[in-house]
Amino acid sequence: MAEMLTSGKLAVRVVTCLAVLGMVMCLCAVVGTQKISLQKVLAGPGEVPGENIDYEIFVGVRLPRVILAALVGAALACSGVVLQAILRNPLADPYILGISSGAGLGVIIAILSGISWTFLGGSPIGVFAFAGALGTVWLVWYIGRFTGKSQVTSLLLAGVVINTFFSAVIMFLTSIAKSEQLRSTIYWLMGSITEKDWLTLWISGVCILGGIIGLFSICHRLNALTLGDNEAQGLGVDTAKTKMAAFGFAAFITAIAVSLSGLIGFVGLIIPHGVRLVFGPDHRQLLPVSAIIGSAFLVCADTLARTIFGQEQLPVGVITAIVGGPFFLVLLAKYSRKVSWLK
Repeated sequence: MAEMLTSGKLAVRVVTCLAVLGMVMCLCAVVGTQKISLQKVLAGPGEVPGENIDYEIFVGVRLPRVILAALVGAALACSGVVLQAILRNPLADPYILGISSGAGLGVIIAILSGISWTFLGGSPIGVFAFAGALGTVWLVWYIGRFTGKSQVTSLLLAGVVINTFFSAVIMFLTSIAKSEQLRSTIYWLMGSITEKDWLTLWISGVCILGGIIGLFSICHRLNALTLGDNEAQGLGVDTAKTKMAAFGFAAFITAIAVSLSGLIGFVGLIIPHGVRLVFGPDHRQLLPVSAIIGSAFLVCADTLARTIFGQEQLPVGVITAIVGGPFFLVLLAKYSRKVSWLK
C-alpha cells in the first residue's frame, strides 16, 4: 500500500533535499583545477581589484557556473516529470518532442550567420536556441492537434517527424560549416555549462522558477492525468486545458535550459524516474524533489566535467550520459518492486 503523503512529510523531504543541494553547490564551487582557499573567499574581495584572486575565482567564475548548472538541472528534471505525466510515457523526456533539434537548428543558424549582437546579456547562440526550441514546440503542438483525435499519439508522432527532419537539416548545415565553426557547434550540441553573467542568471532563474511554480500549482491535476483521461474527467479535471498548461510551462523552461546549456540528455529521464521509484509518484512531491535532485545531479556532473582532465573540459552532456545510464539501471533494479508507474 502506498504511503500517504502529508504536508509535514513533504516539507521535511523538501527542506532536507534543499540542505543537501546547498552543501553540494558550496562544495562544487570550491572544487576546481585551480585550488582556492575558503578562508580567503570568506575574507571578501579586498580593497584593490585582483588583491584576493581566490574570491574573484569563486564569485566570478565558479559560483555563476554552479548556479547555472542548478537552474538547468531543475528545469530539465521538472520538464521530464510533466511530459511523462501528460504523455503517459515512461520514456518521455524534454527532447522527445523535437525541442533539442529545434534548438540545435537555431544554434547552427546563429553560428553560420556570424551574428555577434547580444540580447539582455544573452549570446546570439542562446537567443537563437531559445527561439528555435519555442518555435519547434509550437509547431509540434499545432501539428499534433491538427492531425489526429488522440492528442498524445499525435504529439509523439509530430515530435518524431519534426525531430528527424530538423536533425537532417542540422547534419547538412554542419557538413558545409567551416572548421572553426564546426568545433563550437558540436561542443554546444553535446551540452556544455559555461560561465554566464549575473544578469543572465537572474533573468533565467526568475523565468525557470516561475515555470516550476506554475507546474506545481497544477500538480493535483497532473496526479489525475496519470490515471487516464476518462478517470481524470470523472474527477472533474479539464484534461485539455491541463495538458495545454503543463505542456506550455514545460516547453518554456526547457527552451530556457537548452538556450543556456545546449543539449544535455538523461537528466529529464533518469531524475523523475529515480525520485518516483524512491519516494512515489505524487506530483506534489515529485515536482519539487525532482527539481532539487536534478540541480544537484547536474552540478556534480559539471564539476566532474571541468576537473576530470585538468584544463581540458568535457561537455557535461558526455558525463550525464556515462553516469546517468548505469545509475538509472541501479535504481530501477533496486526499487522497481516497491512502487509501480501508477500506484
